[in-house]
Amino acid sequence: MANFGEKLKELRLQAGLTQKELGMQIQVSKSVVSYYELQERYPSPEILLRLSNVFHVTTDYLLGKETKQFLDVSELETEEIQLLQHTINVLKNKRK
Repeated sequence: MANFGEKLKELRLQAGLTQKELGMQIQVSKSVVSYYELQERYPSPEILLRLSNVFHVTTDYLLGKETKQFLDVSELETEEIQLLQHTINVLKNKRK
């Protein structure tokens, strides 16, 4: 299982962000992001929430307490969410 620093770096790279760009989004310096990734420092609860919002994951996921990522569907219409749920169910059933 990846530690917090590894998970943060993986999410940052998947999002195509530099340490500086991520730092700007969560209002910390590039060096602080680097410290997080190297596990030389750990984020405050406030920064952890900002990170979860940037990457659309839960704080539990960032902390390694949860293995599933969740999709942010807050800006979708009900019908669009239902379509996504149907697609997920089809894909799950296909594996059985």
